[in-house]
Amino acid sequence: MSLALMRRLSLAGLCVLAASQALAESWPAADWSSQPVTPSSALDALEAYAFPARDDSSRLGVRTDALLVIKDGVLVYERYAGPNNAQTPHLAWSISKSLFASVLGVAYGEGRFKLDDPVAQHYPPFAKHPAVKMGHLLNWASGLDWQEGYEYAPLRSSVVAMLYTRGRGDSAAFAATHELDAVPGTRFRYSSGDSNVLSAALKQMLGELSYRDYPWTALFEPLGITSATWERDASGTLVASSYAYLSARDLARVGLLMQRDGRWGERQLLPASWVAFNRTPFANYQPDPQKPNGAVPGGQWWLNVALPQSAQPWPDAPETTFAALGHWGQGLYVLPEQKLVIVRYADDRDRSYQHNELLKRALAAFAGEQP
Repeated sequence: MSLALMRRLSLAGLCVLAASQALAESWPAADWSSQPVTPSSALDALEAYAFPARDDSSRLGVRTDALLVIKDGVLVYERYAGPNNAQTPHLAWSISKSLFASVLGVAYGEGRFKLDDPVAQHYPPFAKHPAVKMGHLLNWASGLDWQEGYEYAPLRSSVVAMLYTRGRGDSAAFAATHELDAVPGTRFRYSSGDSNVLSAALKQMLGELSYRDYPWTALFEPLGITSATWERDASGTLVASSYAYLSARDLARVGLLMQRDGRWGERQLLPASWVAFNRTPFANYQPDPQKPNGAVPGGQWWLNVALPQSAQPWPDAPETTFAALGHWGQGLYVLPEQKLVIVRYADDRDRSYQHNELLKRALAAFAGEQP
């Protein structure tokens, strides 16, 4: 038998193995397969934390709008509060950044860009910052002098200006007007501007016509997502930083895609190397002294890793846990070892909600791990 034939047979065997693995796993079709978890004291404790008595007049305390848990591809828990239900597209806030990273992952797999490409190659208004690369934006490490803050500093906030005042006509162009105050790639600074420049760069790569529907044709339709809406600024650029809306069930599909390393059924929708990049800590990350146990930035996702200079952010969850997080308590948590995906939509206003507490109780209820 020739070496070439042996290689072809080996490759065929791997394809058959991957196909059989995909068939053995549970994948959602038009809806999720459902097998509700057995009631328990651990589940009661989770619900007591996530759904306390709710005072809509004060907006204080933990205010969960939706909590959904997928285990090994099966819907095992779902509860809603207020006017929300299984069909409600909820504002994802900055979960949108991680969602857009998955859209970009499809484009990356199509060979449309490389992480080392200068941003200006794909978005000419960035020409005055020739050293900024696509990977820098994905790590929130562009070096732009950017102020990300809402309630605490609205008059000095770059993001408030971008979304609501002088930058709302063209969010990426507004971000591009900012000067650098650090060498690109050397400093983490969370920036919605970085995320919206990525969106404008994708538009340049694809052309206006293809870009218009690309999140749907590239990601949402292959995953069976039907509830998604994504707002655009006046220039037609998707506001990748902030304004995607999806139902909790549809957002969980993105979580399952990431839990299974970018694979959806028999199709490798996102390159495994892209998912690995999303889950790799930014090399030059330095914790904020005021938030020493904050989640660690990856490639537009947040990681639960311990670093030499900081403790594990969510100590009661596995270190392999990663998440997409958003303003006012939005969370998409992926726990690969436990094969869990947890979606939490919320309207938290006083920062009393704690990621670690929810994850600890969810693990006790759905993975049998006692707190």
